Amino acid sequence: MPSQDTRTLLQSAVPTAAVGAIVAVISGVVAGGKGAIGAVVGTVVVIAFMGLGMYALQRTAKSLPQLFQAMGMMLYVAQLLLLLIFVGLFKDTDLFNPKTFALALVIATVVWMIGQARAHMKAKILYVEPDSDNSDKPEKSGSSQ
Repeated sequence: MPSQDTRTLLQSAVPTAAVGAIVAVISGVVAGGKGAIGAVVGTVVVIAFMGLGMYALQRTAKSLPQLFQAMGMMLYVAQLLLLLIFVGLFKDTDLFNPKTFALALVIATVVWMIGQARAHMKAKILYVEPDSDNSDKPEKSGSSQ
């Protein structure tokens, strides 16, 4: 992963993990040990889904740059649908508190997206390649009138 991608990943994952820890502590106080476990599981699921999605998107950008935007849109829809499926699958579980799990999923997803948007806005990515050598300039074509 190039350094810019790693920076974006860190600027998204670290705040998500920090907010997930806060949600886990609050859930532990409010709903007990199962509440804390639900919040931790929800946060880990979001970090894993979003991190893997970012990795897949970067691989697509390298191999098929013409599909980058469409892949990004499809990826975010797929991630949100998978998170919704996870909430549905674990709504009746006894392993952890499903309400804190769902709450942590929502909060962690929002924090991830905010972190990713902030990282992208602060990134200094050139969108025009600077000329390194003036001798490679194409000459004017057409009439010289």
